[in-house]
Amino acid sequence: MVITGYVLVAIVSLGIIYVGLNYLFAPAKIAPGFGFREVPENAETFFNVKGGRDIGAGLVPLALVLYGDPHALGWVFLTAAVWPVFDMLIVLRHRGKKGVAFGVHGLTAAVMVVAALLLLLG
Repeated sequence: MVITGYVLVAIVSLGIIYVGLNYLFAPAKIAPGFGFREVPENAETFFNVKGGRDIGAGLVPLALVLYGDPHALGWVFLTAAVWPVFDMLIVLRHRGKKGVAFGVHGLTAAVMVVAALLLLLG
């Protein structure tokens, strides 16, 4: 169970780092995938901030993977699952694409909770 938890953490963490790098270096390409129906003009500064946040959000769990304490990683990953939950709620609140809200952000949060539980209970 713990190994599966570590694998899920690595996949999600590397994925969000990839997303963050895209928000830094190719924001116009990746921004529509967040789920809003319209991407505001001149929002590159915001996208760059989001990119930095996403990279940090991916690096913290990876640091805990290296530290090797599955319980600490499980608690951090469980609490970090609020990020994609809030992303989902923001998209829904602004009448964005429900499929992206649930299928990307909601699914990410669910995978994070599963990974956290595997680490905490394993």
